[in-house]
Formats: sequence, structure tokens, C-alpha cells
Amino acid sequence: MTEVQHQIEGAPLIVPSTTDHPLYDSVVEACRTVFDPEIPVNIYDLGLVYTVEINDQSDVRIVMTLTAPGCPVAGEMPGWVSDAVDAVPGVRTVEVQMTFDPPWGMNMMSDEARLELGFM
Repeated sequence: MTEVQHQIEGAPLIVPSTTDHPLYDSVVEACRTVFDPEIPVNIYDLGLVYTVEINDQSDVRIVMTLTAPGCPVAGEMPGWVSDAVDAVPGVRTVEVQMTFDPPWGMNMMSDEARLELGFM
């Protein structure tokens, strides 16, 4: 995959999502079927998915994090995401990469997640 990276001042390099790919919305919806077992909100709305990159061959690369490095499902979560996205019609391959840079923060949650958790 081609990695186009943008430097945000004071932040690490993050590959932008491929939002214009025809499979993007379906991949995001698949991510929304995966939940952190300790929080009743899906991983996408929690802000745990940093990048959804899809190339011309429909290979998907997801860069994600966890709410904390010591999360009890750290070893299982990438597999759950991979299985969910692999089931999307048209996806050829799936790679899920974990990162803790930048660390997750509550400010990364969607408004829907904040509302669900009572923060709004």
C-alpha cells in the first residue's frame, strides 16, 4: 500500500483513511460491529480506529489502538476486527495493526459515544 503521511505539528505521523474508496463505508460499518467488552460502545465510535486504508486491489489495512495498553482483550481485539472486516463483500485481505502512539483519549470518541456513555 502507498503510505501518504501528514505531519500534524506536535503529533506523530498518521496515515489518513481512504474515505473515497467504494468499500470504505462498509469497512467502517464492520468496525462498528466490534465492541470493547468493558465499554458498551463500538470501537469505531470510541475512536479506537485511527486509519482505514484501502488500496486499489481492495486490501484493507486498519491501524487501531486500545483504551489502555493493558486492556485484557489486547491480544484478541485485532482478530475480532480482522474477522469483521474480512466478511465485507469485496474485501480481498485485511491487516490490523495496533499502535499506542498517539495514546487514546476520551476526546477521540464520537458524539454518539459520548452521549451513550453519559458525557453529553
